[in-house]
Amino acid sequence: MPRRSPREIRATALDGQGGGGVSTLLISACPGQPVCAAVHTYLFVDGLDMVARSDGGMAGLDPRRLLRPGGPLYPTDVPCQVEMAAQELPEPGPGRLTIRVRLRGETVIWSDLMYPGLDGGAVEEVRFRLDQYLGEVGRAYAACRDRPGSPAG
Repeated sequence: MPRRSPREIRATALDGQGGGGVSTLLISACPGQPVCAAVHTYLFVDGLDMVARSDGGMAGLDPRRLLRPGGPLYPTDVPCQVEMAAQELPEPGPGRLTIRVRLRGETVIWSDLMYPGLDGGAVEEVRFRLDQYLGEVGRAYAACRDRPGSPAG
């Protein structure tokens, strides 16, 4: 079997072929009262609720804070720590779920994750295509901003 260069291996992983596949992000929001104590964000990575699978006692932050244009989920070339969720159960507390978000070319990378994937193995990093990622963050922000009774972002 011919050897492949490290550059070729990285390019294959970023294209979603081989071991480093590209994930899909879906974002929704809980409207708060009377369903829950407060408005919070749901973050589904490949159909899995990332926050609930990371720590069942946490809830995603308010979508107007997390999803706002230029906000914490908007990637940059410089990696940044993003607070995604806070302790909710049994009561609000100091616990936080923080991930690392960075942009590499046309790929958004979330790292410092730790939750069980579909196969039961640990998910430590996910990659999204930039166009799908930004489209979903923008769509979810518009949906929460335009919801009746929501203050404008």
